[in-house]
This record gives sequence, C-alpha cells and structure tokens, in this order.
Amino acid sequence: MSGRAQLMWDEAVTGYDFGPGHPMDPVRLALTRSLIGAFALDREVEVVAAKPAGESTLRLVHREDYVQAVKAASADPAAADGSYGLGTLDDPAFAGMHEVSALIAGQSVGAAEAVWRGDAVHAVNFAGGLHHAMPGGAAGFCVYNDASLAIARLLELGAERVAYIDVDVHHGDGVQAAFWEDPRVLTISLHEHPRTLFPQTGWPEETGASSAEGSAVNVALPAGTGDAGWLRAFHAVVPELIADFRPQVLVTQHGADTHFEDPLAHLAVSLDAQRAVQVACHSLAHEYADGRWVALGGGGYAVVDVVPRSWTHLVGIAAGREIAPETVIPESWRQEVYARTRQLGPMRMTDGRWPVSFADWEAGYDPADRVDQAVLAARRAVFPLRGLLA
Repeated sequence: MSGRAQLMWDEAVTGYDFGPGHPMDPVRLALTRSLIGAFALDREVEVVAAKPAGESTLRLVHREDYVQAVKAASADPAAADGSYGLGTLDDPAFAGMHEVSALIAGQSVGAAEAVWRGDAVHAVNFAGGLHHAMPGGAAGFCVYNDASLAIARLLELGAERVAYIDVDVHHGDGVQAAFWEDPRVLTISLHEHPRTLFPQTGWPEETGASSAEGSAVNVALPAGTGDAGWLRAFHAVVPELIADFRPQVLVTQHGADTHFEDPLAHLAVSLDAQRAVQVACHSLAHEYADGRWVALGGGGYAVVDVVPRSWTHLVGIAAGREIAPETVIPESWRQEVYARTRQLGPMRMTDGRWPVSFADWEAGYDPADRVDQAVLAARRAVFPLRGLLA
C-alpha cells in the first residue's frame, strides 16, 4: 500500500446541475475544491480523475431499463420518464445528466478500486455520496448511487466484509436497499427521525432481510439534536458494531446537512462535531480495516458557509494533514466566494465549538432523554441479532 491518499476529482462533476434555484447547487463542489487548493492539501494527496462508470458497472446496482431511461432523459430532458423519478421537482432532467452522473459514480468506484488494490490507503470523492438513488429510480437529488456502486465493486473484487457508515441528515435508504439481503455489507445510518424528514425511512426496526438479519442499523435522532447528542449516539452505536464486524474496507458518507445552518433539515450539529466524526471514522478504518477508507460527500445545502469547510476538513484528515479548527481561511478563497456568490465567506475553519464533548454511553443513560431513547431503540433492534448486549 502506497500510504498516500487519493482525491478523486474531475472538474466536469460540477456539471451535475439541476438548474437555478435547486438546493443541490454545484458551486458547493467548486468552492470545496478551491478551498482544498487554498490550503495546499492537493499537494498532500494524489489528485485522480477516474473514468466514468460504464454500463456494466452501473448494472452492479441499477436495472438496465433505468439506465436506459436516464440516458434517454439525458439526451432529451423534456421527454424524461417520471415513473423512474426523472423530471421531478427533486430530480429535474437536464442535458448530459447520464454522463455527469456516471462520472461521479466512476470517481467513487475508482476510489474503491484504489483502496482495495493498495494504490492508496484512503480515497475521497466529495462529489459522491448520492445515497438515495434506487436500483430502478432516481430520488432525493440522486441519479446513480455511487456509494452502492463502490461497495458492489469491492464485493466484485473479492471483499467479504464492507461496512458503510452514513452520517447524512437523511437516511441512507438507497444503500440499505441495495444490500438489504447481503450479510457481507453492514450499513449504519445516523439520521433525523423519519417522522420529520425525507425519505421517511430508517426506523430502528429496519434491520435487514432474513438472510442478513442485523446487517442494517438505523439510529433515528429527534429533530433538534445537537453536537453532544449526535456524538453520543455515534459513539454509542458505531464503534462496537465495527469492532464486531471487522470490515476489510470502511466506506463512509459525510453529508454536511446535519449542520444547524442547513435549510432542508432540523438537526443542530456544528462543523466541529462533523469534523470529530470524520476523525472517528478515520480512526475506525485504521483500527479495524487496515486503514482502507473510502470517504464520500453527500447532502449539504448551506453551500458557502458549511459544505466547503466540512469536506476540506475531511480531505485534510484523509491526507494526514488535519486542519486545526481555529485556522484562518485564506483571503483568496473568501474573495472567490464573493465573486461567485456575492456572499461573504466564513473566516475560520470552526464554528467556535471545538473541542466538542459528549457523555459516554457506558456511563449510563437517561430513559427520559429522546436521544438516549433513539440510541437504545437501535441497540435493542440490532445488537442481539449480532450477539451483542443491547
């Protein structure tokens, strides 16, 4: 293994553009890449542009008729077939949609291949993490499910145990669905409770098919959960499951929409807590997966203030050059932000909450606390299926 991290990047991924006014503004990708450059992190990683996922790769997860429907909508957006989730308010059809979606998927597949083969110890595709796309349909701003495709490629290459951790504010429903019957894949999703947020799935009782009981884990957190509760829930569930499963590769999805500024959801997590979970995922990869770590982006709609900082921290962690939270952001980047968006960029790489702290689960729980109730529901649903104490 080379020991060097890879950053998967092709400028063309910014063409994933649903149009003016859509929350998934590709400026978030461009500004993230610029901030990575402003901190010279691209000198610490190997920047790689992988090839787009071909049809045979896409069919590892997606049905052939769906791929053909995406291609048709890509060629003629006005004729998009709504029965496949295309041409909707969430997923408007646009020219070139198939090509850019396949390109993003290709970056995640390339990341998985590099990590599995030892070309890199870690690989990051912050343009990826499009976890809502289903085998036969688009959903939730996602056309092709690059996270599922990366995992499917790892299995194709011979991996026997792959763990997927999803900390996006929305349930990682598409990845869970793709591997619902496969005990080789452990999916863990921490998300806002389905009662209050799309896609209304991710209940703790969703634990996998009979052939893979205990392979799906869902921690459904109450709206308003902040740093202490979010970190407590993560550490009360995730490390014990990863230690038991002992994955050969860890794939993580780092949607930044848990943030208190995000306009589409209701958690109250800071950038500093997001960074803490990124550090924890990195540590878990080294402790249990020989360092093999594929890290993806995801949601995040505070496109100036939150997303670029969160994912730049992610790249710094993967590169072995963590950016201290109190670090001042280069003025050149802030000028670019203003030129592109007419917004003022943030001043530092922190929300002022570092170091973040939380109460350890082993110290006891409060049965009246809603976060503790969510943790306990997840543990009771899954831990006994895996031979663990709830």
